[in-house]
Formats: sequence, structure tokens, C-alpha cells
Amino acid sequence: MRKFIVNVNGTSYEVEVEELSGQEAEKASKPAAAAKPASAAPSLSGSEKTINAPMPGNILSVNVKPGDSFRSGQVLLVLEAMKMENEIMAPHDGKVVAVNVQKGASVNTGDMLIAYN
Repeated sequence: MRKFIVNVNGTSYEVEVEELSGQEAEKASKPAAAAKPASAAPSLSGSEKTINAPMPGNILSVNVKPGDSFRSGQVLLVLEAMKMENEIMAPHDGKVVAVNVQKGASVNTGDMLIAYN
């Protein structure tokens, strides 16, 4: 471990940094496999409504699958953002046409999560 003092906006912070050997550094520099959406490009007719991510975060659970019917207020999925679990609820009754995310996926504001009729 090596110690450094880092100044950020006039405030000093003491940090410790671990130095990696050649193989360890090579392993750490490779990106981890990203979670892929359940259906990367769902085929939609254009008449479907969508439920989009209200904020960036990670999907903790998906409670519906294509073909499922849901009721207004039902929790369709759970989105973790800023260490808080946010329940994404159905705005009204409908039937799931496509689910564009899976558990563990990262989403950005506005990403389509679910398409429904």
C-alpha cells in the first residue's frame, strides 16, 4: 500500500492505494461482463405504452414477464437508486408485451423498462 494526499476543492484527503503486480493489474483492467437486457430489441407494433426508468439505478427485481396481466398500483419491478429501493408501479391495468430489463441490469433515466397494452 502506498499513501497519498489528494486535494479536492481545497480539502486534503489521505488515501491509500494498492499497487498491483503485472498479472493482477491485467486482470483488474478487463471490464466485467455486463448484464444484458432480457430482450435487447423487443419487436413492438408502436401502439404499446411504455414504463420508463424515472432515474438511473440498478434493477433489483422484475415481478412480471411478457403475457402477464397487471392491475393499477401493482409493483412491476424494483429499482435501486442512491441506496434506496424504488417500487415501479403500474399506472393502470394492462398486459405486459415486453420486458426490456432483467435483475442486475443498470438503467439510465428514460430507458424503457416495460412495454404494455
